Amino acid sequence: MSTIRDVAKAAGVSTATVSAVLNDSAFVSANLRSRVLAAISDLDYAPMSAARNLKRGRTQLIALAVSDLANPFFARIVCAAEAAVADWGYSLLVFNSDEKPENERRILARIRAHSCDGMMLVPIGRRPNAEARDGEGRAIPTVLFGRVVDDDRSDTVTIDNVSAARQVTNYLLDLGHRRIATITGPLHLTTGRGRLDGMLESMAARGLQPEAGHIRNGEFREDVAYSVAREIVNRPDRPTAIYVANGVMALGVMRALADLGLKCPDDISIASTDTIPGIGGLRPRLTRTEHPIADMTNEALRLLIDRIEHNNRIDPRHVIFQPALILGESCGPAPGA
Repeated sequence: MSTIRDVAKAAGVSTATVSAVLNDSAFVSANLRSRVLAAISDLDYAPMSAARNLKRGRTQLIALAVSDLANPFFARIVCAAEAAVADWGYSLLVFNSDEKPENERRILARIRAHSCDGMMLVPIGRRPNAEARDGEGRAIPTVLFGRVVDDDRSDTVTIDNVSAARQVTNYLLDLGHRRIATITGPLHLTTGRGRLDGMLESMAARGLQPEAGHIRNGEFREDVAYSVAREIVNRPDRPTAIYVANGVMALGVMRALADLGLKCPDDISIASTDTIPGIGGLRPRLTRTEHPIADMTNEALRLLIDRIEHNNRIDPRHVIFQPALILGESCGPAPGA
């Protein structure tokens, strides 16, 4: 039978670190925690508390799979989830799909291998639940976070993406802007599609539509948005404002304007949906809609643990949070308005 020393040796940590992970008695980094839990799984180590959980068919592990851990938005979700699961007596395993289907498939396999009690998943735009099953073929209790896919079993916690885009676009329109461009996310994702739809609906309500070439996909990546923004503002029909579909891309757009010697908002107004840490330090301060990340994360985990406790025998629940418009100084009246 494996001992705690065997686990510590396999994970390359001290027995104190193993104990801290098992008892959640001290802070352990996500990386060390994952190594310890992997060693526990590989060695089939079961201390008395773990044995009791296994007897109940529980591991007290919750998986959190995000789509882009390099995006500070998702890093904030991880931090909020780490704090929340501890209050319920669970430990967190964190995975990053990097928006790649093959990574998501591997992650689901690892979640099965760790016998996680449930998972909070930021899907990458496909139906994951066909593979989200435990070793006995039962669906793993799941809450989808931020994005919706074709899934009739999972709870969902999302933001109202259409409303977020409408709020920003209406604000720009009220400032007199008529040539408004947008840098979207991937349109197969509900976040990308919803934010574009909201912008188009607001413009259509005033008898307007974007110029050809003023709708560009920035892939929710800063570097892509940087390149796209340079192309948009160098067009002969330069827009007077750009709506950017997430905070990371907004950083790329602001960088592009600075490198081209353009001033915001004197030359062009910029506004976005969602925010990232440090964006409040930008000058000018960015006008944007913000997500209540902590509230969304806590609600997602509450739904998930409720589903775990009821052995997955609950009809799907769908919670939609409303964004808030935060006014900065990155938007000004349209020229001639």
